[in-house]
Amino acid sequence: MSRAENTWTNMAAEHPMADRLGYVLKRAQHALRTTMDDQLSHLGLTTAQFNVLSAVQQQPGISNASLARGSFVTAQSMLGIVANLEKAELMRRTPHEIHGRIMQSELTPKGTKVLTSAREAIHAVEKGMTAGFTAAEIRTLVTLLQRCAQNIQST
Repeated sequence: MSRAENTWTNMAAEHPMADRLGYVLKRAQHALRTTMDDQLSHLGLTTAQFNVLSAVQQQPGISNASLARGSFVTAQSMLGIVANLEKAELMRRTPHEIHGRIMQSELTPKGTKVLTSAREAIHAVEKGMTAGFTAAEIRTLVTLLQRCAQNIQST
């Protein structure tokens, strides 16, 4: 953790909103994203690029619009992310055989190899984040956070 991040973390506990759920969620999300970006940087990836590679591996041919929604970025931002992944030769896009304007994405062998290493790095981050938690606590946390998201989306 950098000195600036450590200072922010110490100050965060004193923040007037420190006991509010939304603030705590944002603080955890920020810490997770920063750490993920740090751990992926040695592979030349960002967290958004990792998410895209993971989605393409799980769903070859996935559209840019679906990638953008799943990565929490705009369609315009996704164009840049995909272009950078293509430039790095981690994925390729080819026209759909029936709907030629639709571009289908797939990982390259290099992309598959990088994604495997990235998953190991992310697994280590998640393991560190939940250090001291039992498996049941992790399952409960996941379930509660999923319910929070569903509740917000249904309002």
